Order: sequence, then C-alpha cells, then structure tokens
Amino acid sequence: MAGLSVDEVCTVETPWGLPSDPFMTGTVKGIPVVFLSRHGKGHRYLPSEINYRANIAGLKSLGVERILSVSAVGSLKEEIPP
Repeated sequence: MAGLSVDEVCTVETPWGLPSDPFMTGTVKGIPVVFLSRHGKGHRYLPSEINYRANIAGLKSLGVERILSVSAVGSLKEEIPP
C-alpha cells in the first residue's frame, strides 16, 4: 500500500482459519494502521474464495476498531476499458 510505513508483518490464526494474507501494521502519515490485502498478495483469491470471517476476526484480534475499504472495478470483456 502506497504511503504505508510497515513496522511489522504478522499472521493471525482465527477460529475460521487464516486470513487472506499476513497483516501489515505500521503508519500512514503518522496514523497507526493495519493493512490486509483482501485478495492476497498477487491477487490470488477470487471474491468467492476470500475468507471474510477470518479477515474480520484477525483485524479484531489486532485491536482494529474501524475499517476503511478501497476497491477498483473492471469488466470481464476486454473491449470495455476500466
């Protein structure tokens, strides 16, 4: 994630298994944040394959109280540009 100064990378076990990727804790402009790549590094999980319960449980176990989610959209048809 651009602008993230990473202090630690950690893996968290949850009752629902492992989250999509290890969590990165650090700061953005001095604000403490926890970053999780929802689709995993290299975008290896399709939306239907993401373990959302493990992702949320992992964030909660790290003390996260608020979630800001960013996303992008595209098309399955190559002739339709993003």
